[in-house]
This record gives sequence, C-alpha cells and structure tokens, in this order.
Amino acid sequence: MEEKRIYTKNSTYQKLEVLKTNRNKRYRYNEFLVEGVRSLNEAVKNNWNIKHFIYNKNSLSSWARDMIRTAKTQENYCLTEELLKELSGKTDCSELMAVIEMREDDLNSVKLSSDPFIVLFDRPSNKGNLGTMIRSCDALGADMLIVTGHSVDLYDPEVVVSAMGSFFNMSVVRIANNNDLFGYIDKLKAKYPDFVAVGTTAHSQTPLYDVDMTRPLMLMMGNETMGLNKTFKEYCDILCTIPMSENSYASSFNVSCAASVLMYEVTRQREIE
Repeated sequence: MEEKRIYTKNSTYQKLEVLKTNRNKRYRYNEFLVEGVRSLNEAVKNNWNIKHFIYNKNSLSSWARDMIRTAKTQENYCLTEELLKELSGKTDCSELMAVIEMREDDLNSVKLSSDPFIVLFDRPSNKGNLGTMIRSCDALGADMLIVTGHSVDLYDPEVVVSAMGSFFNMSVVRIANNNDLFGYIDKLKAKYPDFVAVGTTAHSQTPLYDVDMTRPLMLMMGNETMGLNKTFKEYCDILCTIPMSENSYASSFNVSCAASVLMYEVTRQREIE
C-alpha cells in the first residue's frame, strides 16, 4: 500500500485536522477521523471502508502493524511523532488512527430481525448521550437506532469514542424529514400487523411494565431538554413512562439512562415470553 510521509502541517495534515474538528468539512469529504484499538477493530470487523491509516512508523505495536498490513486502504499517512500527538490530542497518544468513509443513511437498507426492535432518538443535543445510546442499543439487541432532526453530529469523535466500539457494530440512520420516517413506520405496520410505536415521556402515563413489548416495536426517546416532540407523540400508539419513587426529588432520568431501562424491559419481556 502506498505510504505518504508528512513532516509539516501541509494540506494533507490540515485536512486530517478539519475531519476531527469541523462538522461541515466532514460531510463535504464524507469522511471522519477515528482512533482507538476497540473502534478500529470493530470498523474492520464490520467492513467499514477505511481509506487511510495514520501513524508514526517508529512506535507501532504488532497489532498496529498487522492492521496496516491486512486492512485494505487507498493510501496511508506516516506522520512525525509530534504531528501525530497533536492530531490525537490525547495525553496518551493513539498509535494508529484512521480516516473512514461515512455510510449512507437509508432506512430500507437495514436488515431487521423477524421481531423488529427499533429505537429512535429525537434531536439528541449531547454527544455523550448519543454515544451511550448507540452502545445501549448494541448491548440490548436493537436492530437499528434512528436519529431525527437537527442534532449533534453522529460522526463527531466524542460520539464515536463514547460508543466504545459499538458505533461500528450498530446500524444508525439519520432522518431529516419526518415524512420519510412516518412513511417507513407505515410500511412496518403493513408488514407487521401488530407493530407498535411506543413513545416515552416523564409525565404520568402507562408504566413501562404494563406495555406489551414482545411485539415488533419502535421505541421513541425524546430530546434531553424538550422531550419527544408533539408530532411524534401524536404518531405513537402508546405513551409510557418509568415510574419514579414517591419520595424522589428527581422527576425523570437522563435520556440515555432512561433508554437503557426501557430497552432492558424489552429484552426482559421477550426472554420470558
């Protein structure tokens, strides 16, 4: 594989910098920057298109050398130690980074299980929450996570890192147009007659354990501050809530915590069915 050596902050290095820091440039190039052993292993395992590896040739482990040797890339970049440290920005600099191609947002391309379990996150505004949501969806067996509206960038490095490798193992689709989403739900209801859209709210509604979650379903989680938007609520078949202790000062959970509780209830009901 062709290797390009970079000794200064030339145009190639500047592109790597903006992939890390600039959302608009990421989407212009349709690429994002990734570092970390777990993330890179999962990216390769799940056949993401790795376009470039980035490294300093003098400080590579056997794992990194094997990764560079076996994974197909277009061109790799060998940086000086100083440039690699600056690009990583971590106290303990990653030995290997990668530029990876984004995947197309296509609801119909995601293969669903025979008993679909889909999670929707409406307008997430916190990078850590989105990453944690991806990780929980992966851990608790969701088929897909749908991200709606204007939200934090799915491909922001902080989202990828907080997903702890699950980012590359979980199907995540961004939807800007609500009509596309509603059309998709209508298709699911036609294919699965008992399909149900379950909305979530902090207000007193049906307790989650009283909702039949063994059916094909979409679980809709709201924005951290504003909750689930009114249009989505009206489109839901059921609104449910997590009952809180009568003596609790807290009126709700953090959205990623609430999602984990609700998703666990889905898996619990399905296991005892």
